[in-house]
Amino acid sequence: MAGLDHLFAKALKDVIVDTLGAKTVQKIEDRLFEKYGISLSQGLEEFEKFDLVLHEFFGKGADGIEKKFFEHIFQTKTKKSKDSWYTLSDSNITSTILQSYGDLEKKKILESVSESPKIIAEILKECDLPRTSGYRKINNLIEDGLLTQSGHIISDNKKINKYVRIFKNLKINIDKNQMTIDVQLSELEQNQSSIIKVAQG
Repeated sequence: MAGLDHLFAKALKDVIVDTLGAKTVQKIEDRLFEKYGISLSQGLEEFEKFDLVLHEFFGKGADGIEKKFFEHIFQTKTKKSKDSWYTLSDSNITSTILQSYGDLEKKKILESVSESPKIIAEILKECDLPRTSGYRKINNLIEDGLLTQSGHIISDNKKINKYVRIFKNLKINIDKNQMTIDVQLSELEQNQSSIIKVAQG
């Protein structure tokens, strides 16, 4: 599961309910469960499955509906390439990102894994963070979708996950009262995100 898909899923769920209505969304969720054994939230994080079910309901019209969903969350700033930039405009998503970068310890964690993935013990040591609160903040960043798993190491016959941040670069824009965030995804995230794959067709 890509971190970006996790970050986008909650905002997408709200947009989908507003656009299609609760009854239609319930039918889609029932079909997702029947076909794949997953909930709507899981379907949004594995967006290709949601996409297939939406096409069952709406045929080719599903493409236009999905385009509307995506426009509420992000816009592509550049043509498809490994250096693609996206503008994030959903207030819940921008708030999650700003709160994380506004917390000095979380900011340190995100900066420590900007270039290469690291295991949690390395992150804690590099950032000089206490074990308990450091683990909690790293887990918050994983839950929020800002850190994603990228490989692992084997130590004492145990698999230990490595983590990396999902953005290569980030710019905050404030225009009058509207705030947006421009992000450049890591290559890993660009390749793994099912939402980006479906959006780019």
